[in-house]
Amino acid sequence: MNRPYTTILIIPTGVGAAIGGYAGDALPVAKVLAQVCDRLITHPNVLNGASLYWNIPNAFYVEGYGLDKFASGCWGLRPVRNNKIGLLLDQGIEPELRLRHLQAADAARATLGLTLTDYVITDAPLNVELRCAPSGASWGTIGNPDSLLRAAEILIKKAGAEAIAVVARFPDDMDEEAVQNYRYGQGVDPLAGAEAVISHLVVRTFQIPCAHSPALATAPPDPNLSPRSAAEELGYTFLPCVLVGLSRAPQFILEKELTTSLQEDIWADRVDTAIVPANACGSSALLSLSQKQCQIITVEENKTLIQVPPQPLGIESIQVNSYLEAVGVLVAHKAGINPSALRPKLSSLQSVVSC
Repeated sequence: MNRPYTTILIIPTGVGAAIGGYAGDALPVAKVLAQVCDRLITHPNVLNGASLYWNIPNAFYVEGYGLDKFASGCWGLRPVRNNKIGLLLDQGIEPELRLRHLQAADAARATLGLTLTDYVITDAPLNVELRCAPSGASWGTIGNPDSLLRAAEILIKKAGAEAIAVVARFPDDMDEEAVQNYRYGQGVDPLAGAEAVISHLVVRTFQIPCAHSPALATAPPDPNLSPRSAAEELGYTFLPCVLVGLSRAPQFILEKELTTSLQEDIWADRVDTAIVPANACGSSALLSLSQKQCQIITVEENKTLIQVPPQPLGIESIQVNSYLEAVGVLVAHKAGINPSALRPKLSSLQSVVSC
């Protein structure tokens, strides 16, 4: 088969994933997987590392709601060379902190050559509030979602934005213990769930790429900081990785039958493999992919707070211990070789019907 080999890497956000639950710490996984597949589709929290990011030419940066719609077959993905990014700033951001973000955006234009529209400030503070589910997973609410959508609409209709980067002011009165655990590489990202709510709302409403960068007051340096969280300590803003990701995020195709098809368009029936933590198999995207000709690979080593294994959901998967082992399974699958043939013991064939 000559068509491109396509893999989806899913690591749910806000659930304390041992790999991918911090500040871009799943980037090494994505970089390796991209070497052995032709197209790697993943979501922003896998690739976002604040001021640290990596250009992976064959990786596709797809927001979580858009990924769900893609996996269900409702939306397709159309690769682009360059998106015109609209910058949406929360009115609740203080003037000095707003200036830091605008300077980061200007730096991305001058140093990386990205294309940005003029920015828009919401007509009311977004009033983000953070929550924690009984499982320990993070989520949140937006006090003024209409203000967010009005600002996004201005960027799209008046500034011609093709993708939107949202910067919302997040509260300073976060749970100190939760924040400390996260900075020490032991807890859940307390911001991730609320960030997902913001980007989901924009993508669901306008069907264009969107990602979020939180605006926070700077924290004092900590000698016990975990390397997995350290990317967020490098500056005043997490915006650079979001702008880089959105610059080449694929556009969504909404109607397969009514759209002029291009050779490079990607649809869910062209996904060969999906890789997910072994106890986080309940996402809409994975449930959809499990109903298609897509090999599911579950990674035992990447623990999360949620306990949703594949078996009770009727999902057939190849279970591996680590992402290194997943790479081997991926290579075998791409080559059309059954991975069991690479093990020292191979069971004999059995009769399907006994006489």
